[in-house]
Amino acid sequence: MNHAIIVKLVRCLDALRTENVYSMIRTKELLSMYDISRQTLYNWIKEGKLSEPIRDWRGWRVWTEEHKKAIEEIITNKTEQLSFLEEENPTFHINNRRYLGSKYKLLEFIKKVVEDNCQSIESVADIFGGTGVVADCFNDRETKIIVNDILYSNYISYFTWFSDEEVDWEKVHTIINQFNEVDIDSLDENYVSINFGDSYFTKENAKRIGFIREEIEQLSGSLTFREKAILITSLLYAMDKVANTVGHYDAYRRKLDSVKPLRLLVPGVNDENNKNNEIFRMDANLLVRDIKADLVYIDTPYNSRQYGDAYHLLENIAEWKKPEVTGVAKKMINRQHIKSDYCTMKAPQAFADLVKHIDSKYILVSYNNMAEKGVGRSNAKISDEDIIETLKIRGTVQTFEMDYQAYTTGKTNIEDHKEILYLCTVEEGS
Repeated sequence: MNHAIIVKLVRCLDALRTENVYSMIRTKELLSMYDISRQTLYNWIKEGKLSEPIRDWRGWRVWTEEHKKAIEEIITNKTEQLSFLEEENPTFHINNRRYLGSKYKLLEFIKKVVEDNCQSIESVADIFGGTGVVADCFNDRETKIIVNDILYSNYISYFTWFSDEEVDWEKVHTIINQFNEVDIDSLDENYVSINFGDSYFTKENAKRIGFIREEIEQLSGSLTFREKAILITSLLYAMDKVANTVGHYDAYRRKLDSVKPLRLLVPGVNDENNKNNEIFRMDANLLVRDIKADLVYIDTPYNSRQYGDAYHLLENIAEWKKPEVTGVAKKMINRQHIKSDYCTMKAPQAFADLVKHIDSKYILVSYNNMAEKGVGRSNAKISDEDIIETLKIRGTVQTFEMDYQAYTTGKTNIEDHKEILYLCTVEEGS
């Protein structure tokens, strides 16, 4: 081969190699660039949305500008799809918020266990209600619901979903539309923007939240209790959609990337199912001494994650007492009234007292086998042995299991995780 041609080829290869080196991107850089997880990236490859990258001499994946363009297109399409869904479905529902320990994905499992093993269920009490999805699962024209939670932010939401108080829905629609149309440039700094802006929310969204919550308070005189509860619930659910968090408020993400504008929606409620339901905000151990139901469902916190800490910000907004906040997480100083014994070493004793005083035909307990798994606060404070022995005092106990992905902070790999239901058929006189 001609020497001049060889030189030319070498120069071309050098130029191509240099171009590729400068255009190659490491996986870590790509994840940081788009704030996505490694698993999300690999899922896109598996789904055929993204081509498999080449590997360098060390076996490490390296990405190109073409991959960047493809990722940007995926993110754009996803955003457009979410916007389209929101426009097509201008309502929200009880399960449309993130919540630690939510049983939404287990509802079919729970309902089947009850339908197959319980007789004549005309009333159900969900005494650690959380978002209320389990109570909602049983709420129909033939079944009375009793729902309870110690957090005011959950309690106030229950009046949206389970109350039968009359509502002027046209008025509610009008107010929510007015809230959504407010001019952000006309808003002054307020309690929320000062304390939670540029951390849990963008400054603009924090201003909107503070303004809307204060407006709801000013409108109280022209609203029924349930109408006010609906407006607060709409705000709490809207906040969850724009919060710069992983689903709770123990901390906010360092990178403020939840920049979508706050938008309130109208709840999708079926009032035909809400007949004679009862709503409480009490210590469950005291409540069971005063109520009676065919089925009592129990889903205590079990581990040391105090829900009052995890949802302090929602509690703050719901109560609207504008307390002083402290620490990096900006929590209310006084949270003692929303602390639970079930998140402490007192949990087994509290559970025994609870079960002892329940007046029902059936007791259904949700539990997961985290007693010796996970780390730190994820570990259960009550063992499955404690639960079974306590329930046996009241009657015969059946156990039902379902494989389920445990909640972790993302640092622990939990294997063989199961969601367990213990069903106690209560014996008369027990």
